[in-house]
Amino acid sequence: MSAARVTAVVVTWNRKALLLDCLEHLFAQTWPDMDILVVDNASDDGTEEALLPLIEAGRITYANTGANLGGAGGFQFGMRRAVEAGCEYVWIMDDDSMPEPTALEALMRAGERLGEYGWLSGKALWTDGTICRMNVQRDLRMGNIRDYSADHIPAGAATFVSLLIPSKVVREVGLPIKEFFIWADDLEYTRRISRKYPCWVIPGSVTVHRCRTNNGGNISTDEASRIPRYRLAYRNEVYVYRREGARGVLRLMLRTPLHIWRVLTKSKTRKWERIKTILGGTIDGFSFRPVIVYIKK
Repeated sequence: MSAARVTAVVVTWNRKALLLDCLEHLFAQTWPDMDILVVDNASDDGTEEALLPLIEAGRITYANTGANLGGAGGFQFGMRRAVEAGCEYVWIMDDDSMPEPTALEALMRAGERLGEYGWLSGKALWTDGTICRMNVQRDLRMGNIRDYSADHIPAGAATFVSLLIPSKVVREVGLPIKEFFIWADDLEYTRRISRKYPCWVIPGSVTVHRCRTNNGGNISTDEASRIPRYRLAYRNEVYVYRREGARGVLRLMLRTPLHIWRVLTKSKTRKWERIKTILGGTIDGFSFRPVIVYIKK
């Protein structure tokens, strides 16, 4: 039996050095049948020129979105193109993801054992070998998974760092919501799928995530220049938790004062700006109603 056809979708924006390293890790994968689609959110750092030898050699497919669509828009764009081109599975990641050589094969072999599933997520490590905090998956109650000792772990949500999804599931549930732009698009999408299908974390599939810090995206301790983007994070997460019913609303009611308290006690600069961002994003989330886009059959 021939190996299932997988398309790795990598979204990039102005990080050509990281992207080239990510691609080297993809070229080293042991799974025998994989295409690579690089989705470029209109980089202006020479990314396309750096990729030309790989494009001309047929080692990757390159698509420029023409504008910075954010991670959410980039993944929507790339997943649509990959599925419409006929792949059986999409394997998605950011340009700073460095999958170990057996990362994809471990996911595919686990899928063969587990049967029907919505998605499989690998274990993400930071550069020092510890668990990458921003990529910790959620369990079925939407709490953080803390024990990675089993060979497969039931899960409710994951990030877009090494996430494998059958194309038939993408066609059924639709694409990621581009209006999220950044943050929580992966939380929303994986939770949308886990409501319909069993989903799993496969710790034997390992990817190193070369994000700048391992603080997990914390507004109370992040640098001041990144504060504005947290408004999208809070807006998007409110949208996600609104769909969780009473449990989700309770989580929001507890989370908002907790995060404000953390700013007051841990932030060293711009405390009022951080608090306004939390409150503004949370309020935005209650009226945020984006439309889910589906691939035409």
